[in-house]
Amino acid sequence: MNDWYVYMLRCADNTLYTGVTTDPERRLREHNGEVKGGARYTRTRQPVTMVWQEVHANRSDACKREAQIKRISKSAKEKLIIENS
Repeated sequence: MNDWYVYMLRCADNTLYTGVTTDPERRLREHNGEVKGGARYTRTRQPVTMVWQEVHANRSDACKREAQIKRISKSAKEKLIIENS
């Protein structure tokens, strides 16, 4: 069984994008346009860099955490990134 990851990307315009995946490396390549499948949001904000990720045992937990992170302010997200660097 695969682990699920919640991740944050920093876009070229300094915005943050949050998502979930089972393969962070592949997903980063998708967001940067190296392979098909990136999000519309990141398509116009490339390049993006992976700045934070957190592992979860299942998709449900990862999606709940993603929703939680999407509700917090950018400054709270930045604090989370710094604390886990």
